[in-house]
Amino acid sequence: MSTAVLDSRERAVLIESARDFARKEVAPQVGTYDREERLPADLIRATAGPGWLGAAVPEQYGGSGLDWVSFASLIEELSRVCHIIGLAVSMPSGLVGGGILRYGSEAQKQTYIRPLVAGETFAGAGVTEPGSGTAVADMTTTCRHIDGGYVIRGAKAWISMLEHAAWFLTFARLEGTTGRQGVCAFVVEADSDGLGRVPYKNKLGFRPLSTGDLVLDDVFVPAANRVGEEGQGYAVAMAAVETGRLSVAARALGLAQASLDASVKYATERTVMGQQIGRYQLVQGKITEMVTGVESARHLIADLAADKDAGIERPRRRASLAKMHASNVAMAAATSAVQIHGAYGISEDYPVARYFRDAKVFQIVEGNNELHTAMIAEYALGYREQDR
Repeated sequence: MSTAVLDSRERAVLIESARDFARKEVAPQVGTYDREERLPADLIRATAGPGWLGAAVPEQYGGSGLDWVSFASLIEELSRVCHIIGLAVSMPSGLVGGGILRYGSEAQKQTYIRPLVAGETFAGAGVTEPGSGTAVADMTTTCRHIDGGYVIRGAKAWISMLEHAAWFLTFARLEGTTGRQGVCAFVVEADSDGLGRVPYKNKLGFRPLSTGDLVLDDVFVPAANRVGEEGQGYAVAMAAVETGRLSVAARALGLAQASLDASVKYATERTVMGQQIGRYQLVQGKITEMVTGVESARHLIADLAADKDAGIERPRRRASLAKMHASNVAMAAATSAVQIHGAYGISEDYPVARYFRDAKVFQIVEGNNELHTAMIAEYALGYREQDR
């Protein structure tokens, strides 16, 4: 899906541009919109100008066709200041847009992907259900045929961009079918009759991102809005799983790097008993663990991105390794950052409390880390096929 491979000089220019934008435009606002649980829609739209929004989307659909290694670096850099911006930039090539790009009709790509990449609309993906979680094939949301299309009944949970999306890519099982074979994918317009949205408020982390339940009460969807063939919905859902995990890993890495940056700054400014706290061995040990975690996570993410650039369709093992390790590193780094800051670590005057809250969520989204732990072991034991 990506075509424009940047050399090291071009990639450095891209990252410096993203760093400049994040520090000058995003940093002064992030604490406020996080506290207010407000999506920074204007800042997200601003990323469309330089071609970051939909960076990995092919050029014929309005994207930049960026290679995955550069894409991951871009997401990491933006996420050092605000990973919600990083999330928004990744969505057109992730679960929201990836399935349509792979299985959708040309009309669907032009109608839904182009405005998404241009920052004219936002969209969400309705996959997770209250009872099924990561077991996507166990969904209970159903659809049935009627003249001109389908009627969908069910509910989805933890749906991102809930209050801002113009449409949702969602999934339902044909009545009378079981397993993956009967799952269908649909684009559901947000103003459809019978579609309800119930936002969650005061979440632990990811506060600027509107999240909640999507309720489908006999929602009519025209046949033209089915993505792929009947029974192909599970494949549509899985089409962007590894891209989503690459994005989550890169965002978690950005947060871990931010925790390290904040800790180094504070440890060289704060003095106790006549010397900088960075001179104390216990603080140095925490800094060393952060550096080791950040650099190892960056290598795993680069390996995953390189696999995607090499044309490996579903690098599942690499994706699990990168997502699990980067999110664990983020949690450890944020925890150490709060500890290094002491009482100031829980103050709104420093960003590390926000990093701590958000880091925990990274261990849960895109497959909780217990799932990835089991999957990685199964690859090692030969219970799962290796990436090909």
